[in-house]
Amino acid sequence: MSIGSAQLTALVELISSSVREVIAAYSDARQDSPLLNLLDEGPLEIPATTPPNVTKARQIIEAACAQLCATIAQSGDCIVNYTKSACLQVTVDMKIFDLLLNKPKSLAVEEMAKLSGINAGKLGQVLRFLVTKHVYREVQPNVYTNNTLSMKLLSSDPVCFSIFVHYQPSYSTYMWEALVDEKYSSSYDPSQTAFCKVNGAPFFEYYKKCRFSSAMIGWRDITDRGLLPKMYDWQSLVHNAVVCDVSGSNGHVALDLLKEYLKLKIVVQDLEDLQTRWSELKELPDMIQQARTAFIPIDFFKDAPVKDCNIYYIHNILHDWLDESCVKILQNVKLSMKPTSRILILCFVANHQEALARDGDDLAPEPLLPNYGNGRIQQYNLDVNLMICFKSKERTLKEFIDIGWVLTRYSSCLSNVIEICILL
Repeated sequence: MSIGSAQLTALVELISSSVREVIAAYSDARQDSPLLNLLDEGPLEIPATTPPNVTKARQIIEAACAQLCATIAQSGDCIVNYTKSACLQVTVDMKIFDLLLNKPKSLAVEEMAKLSGINAGKLGQVLRFLVTKHVYREVQPNVYTNNTLSMKLLSSDPVCFSIFVHYQPSYSTYMWEALVDEKYSSSYDPSQTAFCKVNGAPFFEYYKKCRFSSAMIGWRDITDRGLLPKMYDWQSLVHNAVVCDVSGSNGHVALDLLKEYLKLKIVVQDLEDLQTRWSELKELPDMIQQARTAFIPIDFFKDAPVKDCNIYYIHNILHDWLDESCVKILQNVKLSMKPTSRILILCFVANHQEALARDGDDLAPEPLLPNYGNGRIQQYNLDVNLMICFKSKERTLKEFIDIGWVLTRYSSCLSNVIEICILL
């Protein structure tokens, strides 16, 4: 058997064995195996309640399927594949997903066009493309209904805001102009990005904090919803230990921790205009009355957080900023730390293929790419988005250390957990 044939056979076998593992997990959970036509979300679709072997099997399936398609398909078919995000933005902006909600069967394009104000012929082209990508279901020509994927893009689901923030095609197409522009190319000024070039304002100023906060809730639903209680040995902390959620948005992530560990107290710190959104969380009144949580405004570039907390938790914040800004944030945290305090960082850690193959850290099975390829594509999508929007990036573990941090623990999971005791 030739090398090419052996690799194709190995990819098919990886897909088959991993699919069997997923089917077995659903059977053990007394849950039907996945179907795109289902509208309800089960426990194995939520990161926190998904067993690690199922997560790994899914990553292998995604990676192997993508690699198999890329190997067999004509090269041009693989390269020309940039239409999906633009079509998604059209349907999210016009709330097409919402129009289909609660319809007993389906809705014709002509009726959706009247309700949304979009030309029926052009809307039909957009929907026809998305159906081919398994978003929506076409029940007869030009008649559509929601499916598993489209339900995540309802305006009531925070995931839809991630389409606005993370996958806007308009500023992505300006990446080339920003890279070859003499003024923009060599600059690491956050006001000279591809995003600014197309939108005329820096990222946070353009979206304002409220919309960005909603998008982050959606992003966390996709990547690590409910995982915080599982990412650290919280039980080892003393009774009434205080966790400070630095730049914690409206506090929705911290609430997961409070629900599971009754002995903890949490202080959420972020910009003052987010305090209203924090106070709207349904679970808060009892927790505030029990003095288990509070919101204290902070600008993490100017202010030190609450003093003497046991844990300072920083979730997917540092990748938005250049090294000097990250050092400033962490130096302010250091001012508040007592000798036993720790900084807990949850973030993606970028990996180079060659370094992974050499160091053997969490390698994917051959013949997959060592970093699981398409199975973990989110962090590499985000890495490029960070360059486009902020001139920043996802860092490698070495780059974290080179900034001057002393790491006491590093573990790899869906995201990566880094524990720091001292910032040099």
